[in-house]
Amino acid sequence: MNLAPRHTQLLDDVRARGPQTIEALAERFGVTLQTVRRDVQRLAEAGLLSRFHGGVRLPGSTTENIAYRQRQAMQSEAKRAIARAIAQRVPNGCSLILNIGTTIEAVGHELLRHRGLRVITNNLHIAALLSTNPDCEVIVAGGLVRGADQGIVGEATVDFMRQFKVDIGLIGISGIESDGTLRDFDYREVKVARTIVEQSREVWLAADHSKFNRPAMVELARLDEIDVVFTDAPPPPPFGELMAQGHVECVVADRTDDPA
Repeated sequence: MNLAPRHTQLLDDVRARGPQTIEALAERFGVTLQTVRRDVQRLAEAGLLSRFHGGVRLPGSTTENIAYRQRQAMQSEAKRAIARAIAQRVPNGCSLILNIGTTIEAVGHELLRHRGLRVITNNLHIAALLSTNPDCEVIVAGGLVRGADQGIVGEATVDFMRQFKVDIGLIGISGIESDGTLRDFDYREVKVARTIVEQSREVWLAADHSKFNRPAMVELARLDEIDVVFTDAPPPPPFGELMAQGHVECVVADRTDDPA
């Protein structure tokens, strides 16, 4: 689902302020109750909001992520823009670890014309995709395959990742909280991602604008452990300041070149 600007603003407002009444949203955005109800209905049908009597809240909780197929459809233009920006920075002939996530899978599509890559991944979607590139060597981690999204997790995966030291570790994330912590939902996935951070000479984070101020249960790392953050819009306060303090480069991808 590609969101209209008002839909994105409404979703960001609920994410920032918590549960909202229909009346409050209508007043804040200067539109009618009927317009807000239509917007909310569309966002609820896409799984981006949950309705309750008289209002809306974010779906799920800090303990449960949105379903994989819904995440694939969310912010698709933003993910493509971020993926293009990342691919432009990946040199031919380098080594990478790519982890789990729909944004990281978008990056995989953009790397199909790169040459001489050695890619280690715990994501079966990425492994299948990049193995079609004859100039790319793909190494797949061992471990437990998570049926929901074909991600590989667990202690065996952690041990596997510890064998390598790569040029770039590219990770996705479910949420970045205002204290600068990067968070996700599955502690097994987090342990693998934490290992990727430790085994990478540079750590790149792919996170569309919806990830800022989104809560999740398990801490993965802190912003100042990341070298480059790729996103699709200038981060809201206080994230710009946190990145500046931590000497983290922030790359805001340009959506205007989207060929789709």
